[in-house]
Amino acid sequence: MTPLVLDPATTALVLIDLQQGITSLPVTPRSGAEVVANAGRLLARGRERGLTVVLVQVGFLGDQDRLNLPVDTPAPGRPSRGGLLPELGPKEGDIMITKRQWGAFYGTELDLQLRRRGIRTIVLGGIATNFGVESTARDAYERGYAQVFAEDAMSSVNAEGHRFTVSVVFPRIGRVRSTDEILAALA
Repeated sequence: MTPLVLDPATTALVLIDLQQGITSLPVTPRSGAEVVANAGRLLARGRERGLTVVLVQVGFLGDQDRLNLPVDTPAPGRPSRGGLLPELGPKEGDIMITKRQWGAFYGTELDLQLRRRGIRTIVLGGIATNFGVESTARDAYERGYAQVFAEDAMSSVNAEGHRFTVSVVFPRIGRVRSTDEILAALA
């Protein structure tokens, strides 16, 4: 495994959908509270070291904003309209992105904000691993961003989906590491 080296000047921490209503869902392999705790550790170190912090939330203005296409398994319910968890932010200088699809790049200014700051690497975490995080990661890869996935700062609605994404998809488009390994790279 390649040693992880992160340059705070060119690295952003991007956290997906850690908001009220989503973090309280039954997720696995770790609880929403565990994901939030690890994300909080990453945020504290990232802010201390001067990383660009991006907090992404999902939100719909109304039913017309939400895709309603014929599918075999519709998404359960509506994503929460509740805001970000107060313990995570936002803090002064954080970038706030509101997305209306699974991925944080589609239809938002995320790419523009990262490029304006000279970001080349993103550290990703959030809920759900194989939906919002994976969709964002695939788009980031196609846009040429190096990626580090904080495996223990994400979780999903089922263990198999999380496991598949972390063991099959993410290693092909970035590097999978623990929160502790990422914190050590930012020491």
